[in-house]
Amino acid sequence: MINNQTKGTQIKILKKNSTKTIPDQPNWSCIIRNYLSQGSHREALVLYNQIPCRGAYLLGLVPLVLKACASSSDLTYGKSLHTEVVKKGVDFDVVIGTSLITMYAKCGDIVDARKLFDYMPDRNVVTWNAMVGGYIRNGDVKSPSGLFERMSVKTTVTWIEMIDGFARNGDLVGARSLFDQVPLELKNVVTWTVMVDGYASKGNMTDARVIFEMMPQRNFFVWSSMISGYCKLGEVEEARAIFDRIPIRNLVNWNSLICGYAQNGFCEQALEAFGSMQVDGFEPDEVTIVSVLSACAQLGLLDVGKDVHQMVYDKGIKLNQFVMNALVDMYAKCGDLTTARSIFEGMCYKNKSCWNAMISGFAIHGQCSEALGFFRRMEESNESPDKITYLSVLSACAHGGFVDEGLEIFSKMEKCELAVNIKHYGCMVDLLGRAGRLQDAYDFIKRMQMKPNDVIWGSLLGACRVHFNMDMAEKVMEEVNRKDYRADSGNDPHSLLLSNIYAASDSWEKAESMRMVTMNKRLPKTPGRSSVMPLST
Repeated sequence: MINNQTKGTQIKILKKNSTKTIPDQPNWSCIIRNYLSQGSHREALVLYNQIPCRGAYLLGLVPLVLKACASSSDLTYGKSLHTEVVKKGVDFDVVIGTSLITMYAKCGDIVDARKLFDYMPDRNVVTWNAMVGGYIRNGDVKSPSGLFERMSVKTTVTWIEMIDGFARNGDLVGARSLFDQVPLELKNVVTWTVMVDGYASKGNMTDARVIFEMMPQRNFFVWSSMISGYCKLGEVEEARAIFDRIPIRNLVNWNSLICGYAQNGFCEQALEAFGSMQVDGFEPDEVTIVSVLSACAQLGLLDVGKDVHQMVYDKGIKLNQFVMNALVDMYAKCGDLTTARSIFEGMCYKNKSCWNAMISGFAIHGQCSEALGFFRRMEESNESPDKITYLSVLSACAHGGFVDEGLEIFSKMEKCELAVNIKHYGCMVDLLGRAGRLQDAYDFIKRMQMKPNDVIWGSLLGACRVHFNMDMAEKVMEEVNRKDYRADSGNDPHSLLLSNIYAASDSWEKAESMRMVTMNKRLPKTPGRSSVMPLST
């Protein structure tokens, strides 16, 4: 932290005929570095503007201020600084030139970065690395390949940038080819880790495991990369086996495991690991809290969630956007919508995840009017609804009987050109079916842009049972019995449902006939289940 004495230091500019001394000259570079280390990039830029006679410190300060521009993606400020160094005649300095290239590239202006690179009279290996990394960061692996071949000197950083770039852009073959070409003296633990992470992030855990087992030494990141990679594939037991092999664990390793458990629905194990982590002496951070709150939300453990919320305050954990979203989601899913709404309303910035948490929370707990109201508010905000938003609000419309509103919202979704999936269609069939508009539901299914599945037809059949409409039920069964709509498993569970519809309508002969068909097919009578599509979060 910047102490009060340093922050309070002021430059005394004396009158024209006074002695021109500047007492207590602060170390501007040190102050700006402190700001950068704290992530206070905007404050660093403001401070730089306030420095008197800053031309004398230009060479030392400009690279730091350009770093602040890059981190805050402030291209306008960066270009202004570029103009300043040109006027002062220091744009030919290799350090400043390299910093400008990095700034332009990180701000997405790769064209100006390359112009500056070609303009520089002197370039060192760091400059070349900055240009190569800039291309890769902007998703271009072809252009840096040409630069890479022209480089007379390649450092470990050069190889790592290239391998990571190819891997992140999906060219694992190219990444592996580069990895195999790295000179032995330059192949350090980071080089190995980048290759492992490249495979793991793309779900290729077989090759990731091969490289991982070959590593002469391992850092904490590669262990976490392997854990996360297995968890993404749902192979939680393999992830745990890797975790158990870690000789010295750190918080990142624990977070990878807890997050993996929560994302795969192993919520009890996530909470158990959270307890074990604390027993081992590790304090949770924001990443831990988000994963644990997710586990509480999935299990409906409101009391545990409240304890975690209190822990955030007791331990001084930063209430960033992710933690706030997780708190809203936990309280909403656990049914404490009052607290969820209180946190939501107190947030300065609300992203899609936060809006979705509130809308789905209202929908899940039957407060359908509130869900619709929040959807309208979201439309009026700067955040546009996404597929999850529409799924939640359509479910609310179905449960609340808001047919016209549901049809209007679904029409909006199609106009927004969002990809409508089978769950959205299921909500609409459920909406129309609950309202007794069975013919409309049938016509809707026939107009679907994808093949309806058993859940879609089952939803309509369930509505036929509720409204005692045997004619529509038989019509649906004709569709279900077509080869195109027959379930992949070969089962025909809708015969049982149709039998129940006949029985409810006192058509006992037809009911018995359908049961005989079911018995002949040797279908087990499965327990009843809702045909309503589950909400995703």
